Amino acid sequence: MSNETPSSISTKNTLKTVINVEDVEPHEVVPGILRRRLPATDYARGWLIDFAAGTEWPEVDEHDTEERYFVISGEVIDGGERHGPGSYVVFAPGSEHRPRTETGARMLGISMMNA
Repeated sequence: MSNETPSSISTKNTLKTVINVEDVEPHEVVPGILRRRLPATDYARGWLIDFAAGTEWPEVDEHDTEERYFVISGEVIDGGERHGPGSYVVFAPGSEHRPRTETGARMLGISMMNA
């Protein structure tokens, strides 16, 4: 994972980082899935993922630490359950999943780090 910092990161306060997620360069995970890696700390890392309609995460995502995501728009199908806008999903360490979507979706996620 790269710790590149976009030029739009606010550096006025060393205890706070502010960015506009649209200013973060998206990277294609697979065709139809774009991920923006958001600024990370020693405690957590964040990401924004855009799924095109009919896409699925390319592999099973296994969690050594806690992971959580918030569905901003669209619908995510995960473990046979449908999660629409406003859904907040938390995975415990040792869990795994492989999200997909039929309609397209945008999710904001946070992966906890061992600190």
